[in-house]
Amino acid sequence: MPQSTFRNHILKALAPADFALVRPSLHRVILSIKTQLVAANAPIKYVYFPEAGVASVVAAMSGERQSEVGVIGREGMTGLALVLGQDKSPNQTFIQIASNGWCLAAPMLRTALAESSTLRDALLRYAHTFMVQSSRTSLVNSRSNIEERLARWLLMVHDRVDSNRIELTHDLLAIMLGTRRPGVTTAMQMLEYRGFISAKRGALEIRDRAGLVAVTNGAYGEEEQRPFRQLAASPEPGAVSRAS
Repeated sequence: MPQSTFRNHILKALAPADFALVRPSLHRVILSIKTQLVAANAPIKYVYFPEAGVASVVAAMSGERQSEVGVIGREGMTGLALVLGQDKSPNQTFIQIASNGWCLAAPMLRTALAESSTLRDALLRYAHTFMVQSSRTSLVNSRSNIEERLARWLLMVHDRVDSNRIELTHDLLAIMLGTRRPGVTTAMQMLEYRGFISAKRGALEIRDRAGLVAVTNGAYGEEEQRPFRQLAASPEPGAVSRAS
Protein backbone atom coordinates (compact mmCIF):
# COMPACT_ATOMS: atom_id res chain seq x y z
CA MET A 1 0.00 0.00 0.00
CA PRO A 2 1.71 3.26 -1.13
CA GLN A 3 2.38 5.92 1.48
CA SER A 4 0.34 8.44 -0.53
CA THR A 5 -2.84 6.40 0.02
CA PHE A 6 -2.63 6.54 3.83
CA ARG A 7 -5.20 8.91 5.31
CA ASN A 8 -3.52 9.51 8.65
CA HIS A 9 -1.73 12.84 8.27
CA ILE A 10 1.33 11.91 10.31
CA LEU A 11 2.03 8.70 8.42
CA LYS A 12 1.35 10.34 5.07
CA ALA A 13 3.73 13.23 5.81
CA LEU A 14 6.68 11.21 7.09
CA ALA A 15 9.89 11.27 5.11
CA PRO A 16 9.86 8.19 2.83
CA ALA A 17 12.78 6.61 4.68
CA ASP A 18 11.03 7.08 8.03
CA PHE A 19 7.80 5.66 6.65
CA ALA A 20 9.72 2.63 5.37
CA LEU A 21 11.15 2.21 8.85
CA VAL A 22 7.74 1.81 10.54
CA ARG A 23 5.59 0.42 7.68
CA PRO A 24 6.46 -3.29 8.21
CA SER A 25 5.25 -3.08 11.83
CA LEU A 26 1.99 -1.20 11.18
CA HIS A 27 -1.22 -3.22 11.48
CA ARG A 28 -4.69 -2.25 10.25
CA VAL A 29 -7.29 -1.91 13.01
CA ILE A 30 -11.02 -1.31 13.30
CA LEU A 31 -11.94 0.44 16.55
CA SER A 32 -15.47 0.49 17.94
CA ILE A 33 -16.97 3.07 20.28
CA LYS A 34 -15.55 3.02 23.85
CA THR A 35 -12.52 0.91 22.87
CA GLN A 36 -9.75 1.84 25.29
CA LEU A 37 -6.50 2.72 23.54
CA VAL A 38 -4.52 3.96 26.53
CA ALA A 39 -5.27 3.11 30.17
CA ALA A 40 -4.40 5.70 32.80
CA ASN A 41 -1.16 5.01 34.68
CA ALA A 42 -0.57 1.72 32.87
CA PRO A 43 2.19 0.82 30.42
CA ILE A 44 1.33 1.87 26.87
CA LYS A 45 1.42 -1.21 24.65
CA TYR A 46 0.43 0.28 21.31
CA VAL A 47 0.16 3.63 19.57
CA TYR A 48 -2.68 4.24 17.13
CA PHE A 49 -2.83 6.38 13.99
CA PRO A 50 -6.54 6.96 13.20
CA GLU A 51 -7.73 7.43 9.64
CA ALA A 52 -11.36 8.06 10.55
CA GLY A 53 -13.35 8.63 13.71
CA VAL A 54 -12.28 10.35 16.91
CA ALA A 55 -10.48 9.32 20.09
CA SER A 56 -10.77 11.29 23.34
CA VAL A 57 -8.02 11.87 25.88
CA VAL A 58 -9.73 12.16 29.26
CA ALA A 59 -8.37 13.26 32.63
CA ALA A 60 -10.02 12.04 35.81
CA MET A 61 -10.19 13.06 39.49
CA SER A 62 -11.56 11.32 42.53
CA GLY A 63 -15.32 10.97 42.73
CA GLU A 64 -15.56 9.92 39.08
CA ARG A 65 -15.06 13.50 37.89
CA GLN A 66 -13.84 13.42 34.29
CA SER A 67 -13.17 15.89 31.51
CA GLU A 68 -11.76 15.66 28.01
CA VAL A 69 -8.38 17.32 27.55
CA GLY A 70 -7.87 16.56 23.88
CA VAL A 71 -9.24 14.90 20.75
CA ILE A 72 -7.32 12.82 18.22
CA GLY A 73 -8.38 12.05 14.69
CA ARG A 74 -6.68 11.45 11.38
CA GLU A 75 -4.34 14.39 12.04
CA GLY A 76 -2.59 12.65 14.90
CA MET A 77 -1.68 9.66 17.02
CA THR A 78 -2.18 8.27 20.51
CA GLY A 79 0.47 7.39 23.08
CA LEU A 80 2.47 10.62 22.95
CA ALA A 81 4.02 9.77 26.32
CA LEU A 82 6.21 7.28 24.44
CA VAL A 83 7.45 10.00 22.10
CA LEU A 84 8.31 12.09 25.16
CA GLY A 85 10.34 9.27 26.68
CA GLN A 86 7.74 7.95 29.13
CA ASP A 87 5.88 4.64 29.16
CA LYS A 88 2.67 5.73 30.94
CA SER A 89 0.14 8.55 30.87
CA PRO A 90 -2.05 9.83 33.74
CA ASN A 91 -4.92 10.12 31.24
CA GLN A 92 -6.96 7.49 29.46
CA THR A 93 -7.69 7.51 25.74
CA PHE A 94 -10.72 5.82 24.22
CA ILE A 95 -12.71 5.83 21.00
CA GLN A 96 -15.75 8.11 21.11
CA ILE A 97 -16.65 7.92 17.41
CA ALA A 98 -16.04 4.61 15.62
CA SER A 99 -12.67 4.60 13.95
CA ASN A 100 -10.24 2.73 11.77
CA GLY A 101 -6.55 3.22 11.27
CA TRP A 102 -3.18 1.69 12.07
CA CYS A 103 -1.47 0.50 15.23
CA LEU A 104 2.19 0.09 16.09
CA ALA A 105 3.57 -1.83 19.07
CA ALA A 106 5.35 0.37 21.62
CA PRO A 107 8.69 -1.51 21.39
CA MET A 108 8.72 -1.03 17.61
CA LEU A 109 8.11 2.70 18.01
CA ARG A 110 10.93 3.02 20.55
CA THR A 111 13.29 1.20 18.20
CA ALA A 112 12.34 3.42 15.28
CA LEU A 113 12.71 6.60 17.36
CA ALA A 114 16.16 5.51 18.51
CA GLU A 115 17.17 4.85 14.91
CA SER A 116 15.83 8.00 13.25
CA SER A 117 16.14 11.57 14.50
CA THR A 118 13.89 12.84 11.70
CA LEU A 119 11.10 10.50 12.79
CA ARG A 120 11.50 11.69 16.37
CA ASP A 121 11.37 15.32 15.25
CA ALA A 122 8.20 14.72 13.19
CA LEU A 123 6.37 13.11 16.11
CA LEU A 124 7.58 15.79 18.53
CA ARG A 125 6.06 18.44 16.27
CA TYR A 126 2.71 16.73 16.59
CA ALA A 127 3.21 16.37 20.36
CA HIS A 128 3.65 20.14 20.58
CA THR A 129 0.51 20.72 18.51
CA PHE A 130 -1.47 18.42 20.80
CA MET A 131 -0.17 20.23 23.90
CA VAL A 132 -1.35 23.54 22.41
CA GLN A 133 -4.79 22.01 21.81
CA SER A 134 -4.92 20.73 25.38
CA SER A 135 -3.98 24.10 26.87
CA ARG A 136 -6.61 25.80 24.71
CA THR A 137 -9.22 23.33 25.92
CA SER A 138 -8.31 24.14 29.52
CA LEU A 139 -8.68 27.87 28.83
CA VAL A 140 -12.01 27.46 27.02
CA ASN A 141 -13.44 25.18 29.71
CA SER A 142 -12.64 27.77 32.38
CA ARG A 143 -13.75 30.90 30.48
CA SER A 144 -16.51 29.93 28.03
CA ASN A 145 -20.13 29.05 28.73
CA ILE A 146 -21.52 25.60 28.00
CA GLU A 147 -23.08 26.59 24.67
CA GLU A 148 -19.78 28.04 23.41
CA ARG A 149 -17.87 24.97 24.60
CA LEU A 150 -20.32 22.58 22.98
CA ALA A 151 -20.16 24.43 19.66
CA ARG A 152 -16.34 24.33 19.75
CA TRP A 153 -16.31 20.61 20.53
CA LEU A 154 -18.73 19.82 17.71
CA LEU A 155 -16.58 21.79 15.25
CA MET A 156 -13.42 19.98 16.34
CA VAL A 157 -15.11 16.62 15.85
CA HIS A 158 -16.58 17.75 12.52
CA ASP A 159 -13.02 18.56 11.38
CA ARG A 160 -12.06 14.92 11.95
CA VAL A 161 -14.98 12.99 10.44
CA ASP A 162 -16.23 12.57 6.87
CA SER A 163 -19.87 13.34 7.50
CA ASN A 164 -22.14 16.03 8.93
CA ARG A 165 -23.71 13.31 11.08
CA ILE A 166 -22.08 12.65 14.46
CA GLU A 167 -23.19 9.73 16.62
CA LEU A 168 -23.01 10.44 20.34
CA THR A 169 -25.04 10.61 23.54
CA HIS A 170 -25.67 13.40 26.04
CA ASP A 171 -23.95 11.34 28.73
CA LEU A 172 -20.79 11.13 26.63
CA LEU A 173 -20.95 14.83 25.87
CA ALA A 174 -21.20 15.61 29.58
CA ILE A 175 -17.91 13.78 30.15
CA MET A 176 -16.28 15.47 27.18
CA LEU A 177 -17.25 18.93 28.40
CA GLY A 178 -16.77 18.26 32.11
CA THR A 179 -20.30 19.31 32.98
CA ARG A 180 -23.65 17.84 34.04
CA ARG A 181 -25.98 16.16 31.57
CA PRO A 182 -28.88 18.66 32.00
CA GLY A 183 -26.56 21.50 30.97
CA VAL A 184 -25.58 19.61 27.80
CA THR A 185 -29.23 18.95 26.97
CA THR A 186 -30.11 22.64 27.32
CA ALA A 187 -27.17 23.74 25.19
CA MET A 188 -28.06 21.19 22.50
CA GLN A 189 -31.62 22.47 22.44
CA MET A 190 -30.43 26.06 22.02
CA LEU A 191 -28.15 25.15 19.11
CA GLU A 192 -30.98 23.21 17.48
CA TYR A 193 -33.47 26.03 18.03
CA ARG A 194 -31.12 28.41 16.21
CA GLY A 195 -30.83 25.98 13.29
CA PHE A 196 -27.15 25.14 13.70
CA ILE A 197 -27.69 21.43 14.36
CA SER A 198 -30.42 18.84 14.07
CA ALA A 199 -30.46 16.45 17.02
CA LYS A 200 -31.90 12.96 17.17
CA ARG A 201 -31.58 10.21 19.76
CA GLY A 202 -27.96 9.11 19.81
CA ALA A 203 -26.88 11.39 16.96
CA LEU A 204 -26.88 14.90 15.57
CA GLU A 205 -26.28 16.57 12.22
CA ILE A 206 -24.28 19.75 11.60
CA ARG A 207 -26.58 22.10 9.66
CA ASP A 208 -24.77 25.45 9.85
CA ARG A 209 -21.02 25.27 10.49
CA ALA A 210 -20.51 29.02 10.16
CA GLY A 211 -23.21 29.57 12.73
CA LEU A 212 -21.46 27.24 15.18
CA VAL A 213 -18.18 29.11 14.68
CA ALA A 214 -19.93 32.37 15.55
CA VAL A 215 -21.49 30.82 18.66
CA THR A 216 -18.07 29.89 20.05
CA ASN A 217 -17.32 33.62 20.51
CA GLY A 218 -13.68 33.10 19.57
CA ALA A 219 -13.22 29.75 21.33
CA TYR A 220 -12.79 28.04 17.94
CA GLY A 221 -10.22 29.53 15.61
CA GLU A 222 -6.63 29.37 14.48
CA GLU A 223 -5.33 27.09 17.23
CA GLU A 224 -8.12 24.55 16.72
CA GLN A 225 -7.26 24.38 13.03
CA ARG A 226 -3.50 24.22 13.61
CA PRO A 227 -3.26 20.39 13.49
CA PHE A 228 -4.55 20.41 9.91
CA ARG A 229 -2.19 23.13 8.73
CA GLN A 230 0.93 22.28 10.66
CA LEU A 231 1.43 18.67 9.65
CA ALA A 232 4.63 16.84 10.36
CA ALA A 233 6.91 18.22 7.68
CA SER A 234 8.02 15.93 4.86
CA PRO A 235 11.77 16.28 4.36
CA GLU A 236 13.26 15.60 0.96
CA PRO A 237 13.51 11.88 0.14
CA GLY A 238 16.71 10.32 1.33
CA ALA A 239 18.24 8.07 3.89
CA VAL A 240 16.96 7.98 7.43
CA SER A 241 18.84 10.37 9.69
CA ARG A 242 20.39 8.12 12.28
CA ALA A 243 20.11 9.20 15.87
CA SER A 244 23.36 9.51 17.75
